[in-house]
Amino acid sequence: MLALDKRGGLHNPCLAVLAAMGSLALVACSTATPVAKRAPVAKSVEVAGPLVSETGFTLTDNVRIDADTRAQYDNAVRQLEQKQYEQGIASLQKVIQSVPTATAPYIDLGIAYGRTGDFDKAEASFKRALELNPRHPIAYNELGMVYRKKGRFAEARASYEKAIALVPDFHFARLNLAILCDLYLADTACALANYEVYQRAMPDDKQAAMWVADLRTRVSH
Repeated sequence: MLALDKRGGLHNPCLAVLAAMGSLALVACSTATPVAKRAPVAKSVEVAGPLVSETGFTLTDNVRIDADTRAQYDNAVRQLEQKQYEQGIASLQKVIQSVPTATAPYIDLGIAYGRTGDFDKAEASFKRALELNPRHPIAYNELGMVYRKKGRFAEARASYEKAIALVPDFHFARLNLAILCDLYLADTACALANYEVYQRAMPDDKQAAMWVADLRTRVSH
């Protein structure tokens, strides 16, 4: 499970492997990525959502795999947790060769590519995951972050909105959309609405409360 720190970000990559009844449930999670700061109140984080979130939704791939593939995926998990991204990418590619219909390895692969700065390959990996499961909110959230980093803000917005349409309580996607609308799209109505939804879900996030207060002040002037 991903831990939420006091900056509103997520730390410690979460890529869990759960075995059940001869099948393997591949569960992909991801890490936060900083976004640009802006005075007077900086939106300093972009948040990736855990598959088992505080809102309670869970997504898994249940696929039958052999012991070697399971070990390979376990190894990839450890490598990504240790920030050994090149090695993790190589391990995940081997897993994908064995289980090409599972979405989780593609999401993990996209996250790893994103952490190395290869956003084109990250985008391709998330799109492949969505080809396999067009209703995967985590993939849409991750793809939105890639689009934002590539300066494709309208596509980032659409991707976050698809994640939210699938899981309206996906508050990490709400926060990412709010930050995007606030900092990059100058859409204060979108930003305020999504900040407020996030704040209701995460009332102890003091920084988010500051962002909401700052935006309300700007709107009122």
